[in-house]
Amino acid sequence: MRVINGVDELRAAVGEHLGYSSWHEVTQERIDQFAEATGDHQWIHVDPERAKDGPFGSTIAHGYLTLSMVPMLVWEVYRVDGVKMGVNYGSDKVRFPTPVPVGSKVRAGVELTAVDDIPLGVQVTAKVTVEIEGVQKPAMVAQTISVVVP
Repeated sequence: MRVINGVDELRAAVGEHLGYSSWHEVTQERIDQFAEATGDHQWIHVDPERAKDGPFGSTIAHGYLTLSMVPMLVWEVYRVDGVKMGVNYGSDKVRFPTPVPVGSKVRAGVELTAVDDIPLGVQVTAKVTVEIEGVQKPAMVAQTISVVVP
């Protein structure tokens, strides 16, 4: 866990790879819970029997499930102390290059790419890459944007 103390240290870290989260298994239960929460019950995600004969040989995680795991994964990589709060603001350029088969383990790597002044504090942009254990091509790459209030 990288601890960054305040906005000045945050600015100084721009351009750095901050580290990796731990590995987390993507279970069928997690996929099913995401399907329930979002109403996305496409068979490739929730029907293991049918998915065996599908293009991936098993069910796969929803792309947006992978994206929804980003806050949890990033919190394992770094935090900013000495500020009032930080909130998610959004994401840009989200891509899902490789499907995540059920039972896979994923982790996130975080690179801090920008810290820009805004009226409320600073806007923090990071490149978050979600990897699948043992797979070369990433599962997801996104530019995430947060607001940090000093």
